[in-house]
Amino acid sequence: MRVRKCRPEDVPRAVEVARSLELDYPGLEADRLWTADEAGEIVGLVALKEHADCLELCALGVDPGSRKRGLGKALVEALMAEAPGDVHLATIIPGFFEAHGFEKCTDIPATFPAKRKTSWCEGCPQDLCTVMLRKKA
Repeated sequence: MRVRKCRPEDVPRAVEVARSLELDYPGLEADRLWTADEAGEIVGLVALKEHADCLELCALGVDPGSRKRGLGKALVEALMAEAPGDVHLATIIPGFFEAHGFEKCTDIPATFPAKRKTSWCEGCPQDLCTVMLRKKA
């Protein structure tokens, strides 16, 4: 298993993986991406989106056949190692992110309420959505 920054030639395949995991969103290909590879095949990814008011971890996902091997954690740690500042996220699985240093926050970036009005958040249970923050060490 190898986690690395996504190379330009890998972006189309990374977007396909995101789509297969129902994590794709408009502009994904322009965000900073990291991938998890097994035997030369992309099996996971995470994206860092830069907003005017914050950095956001987006689209963290691992192919079901490759889960339970620490790839999600490795992807989060690779992103955090290179993130230029504190990182926010919105999630319905806060326990996973708490285990990786994120804390629930009440200081919600201004871009997040507007984000919830996009098609990307449709179908997501809004009452379970938690905004979290991990401060850059």
